[in-house]
Amino acid sequence: MKVAVEASSVNGTIYAPPSKSAMQRAVACALLAEGRSEIINPSLCEDALAAMQMAECLGADIKSLSDRVIIEGGYHPVCNKIFCAESGLGARVFSVLASLNKDWIEVHGSGSLLKRPVNMLSETLTQMGVEVITTNGFLPLKIKGPLKGGLVFVDGSVSSQFLTGLLIALPILDSDSKIIVNNLKSKPYIDLTIRVLYHFGIEVINENYAVFNIPGLQKYKPVSYIVEGDWSGAAFLFVLAAIAGEVRVRDISYMSTQSDIAIIDILRKAGAIVEMTENEITVKQAELNSFETDISECPDLAPPLTVLASFCRGKTIIRGTERLKVKESNRGDTLMTELLKMGVKISNYGNRIEIEGPSVIKGGRVDSHGDHRITMALAVLSVAAESSVIISGAESVNKSYPSFFRDLLHLGVKIKISE
Repeated sequence: MKVAVEASSVNGTIYAPPSKSAMQRAVACALLAEGRSEIINPSLCEDALAAMQMAECLGADIKSLSDRVIIEGGYHPVCNKIFCAESGLGARVFSVLASLNKDWIEVHGSGSLLKRPVNMLSETLTQMGVEVITTNGFLPLKIKGPLKGGLVFVDGSVSSQFLTGLLIALPILDSDSKIIVNNLKSKPYIDLTIRVLYHFGIEVINENYAVFNIPGLQKYKPVSYIVEGDWSGAAFLFVLAAIAGEVRVRDISYMSTQSDIAIIDILRKAGAIVEMTENEITVKQAELNSFETDISECPDLAPPLTVLASFCRGKTIIRGTERLKVKESNRGDTLMTELLKMGVKISNYGNRIEIEGPSVIKGGRVDSHGDHRITMALAVLSVAAESSVIISGAESVNKSYPSFFRDLLHLGVKIKISE
């Protein structure tokens, strides 16, 4: 799909997209809860749909209604293959859940996920009595449990997603478990995991993100769970407002544990006007100045922040960008390649990105590289371009934010969509 974006000013109110991170965690917990759970305000993006399909393969009965998803939980695998599409979180969480089974289960994926190594997952699960066969260190893989509790060591330097999978699976085992984690990244996502677990009746004891004690013999309770607004998606709307007008985002909580909530402090640092109430945040355009920030805990903010920096006077430095190379694309390189085409003075040094602004944004043709967050960044940047910008591969937004272009149209962005 191609999307053409014209220079635009924006004004309006949007409801935040539901969090795919919270949604996938809730689906996994509802799978393990014997009985009927309801997930209200569900995300129905591609990653969330993949999580529901995997949960069905592992025994859940799932029904989607207009405003909720009903899950009859109970772990009893009915498939010997599960498909996680391109979801990194789904691959790591549901691989661990598959390891609860005593028979072989294959885990398949697609797209860029096939290029992400799974050695850490296989090595750690092997410590816990699980047989794992990978495809030269990548997906697809085969898993045969059952998973055993006890003491386990986890490297958290690349991703916290595998730790999330362990925190979800280990409480139902017969014995207590202790996870010792080295150099954990994206700690707020572990806070989100623990919060969702608590909602489903599960206790995890977090000792300064270095040790996690998980009592065994716990039981998940079927509950009603409301999916909170997604800060990762909302960050693009806030940056759009900061450079092109005014946007109010509803159903977004400043009390969230999502790591991308950091966008608010960064916007203020850059000079944008930010107004907050309990359940609504408004951002208004203002004169913007350069900033320095570290996104080690919130790497998904790199795309919207590079757009923001393009309109800031002076040199912006975004540090902690090492993990961008293992996203849906090599995001550091992809951002530099595509933003240079549009006139942004951007340099990627691997561990940091530097941008000299403000930029004069050029029109032309750009490519999403199949990365949903790159697509959204290019679309937001295009509202200030001198001429039309055509974005190829724009359907990638379906991975996390299917209504993105519809929401931009509602706010006043001039968009034309073609196949």
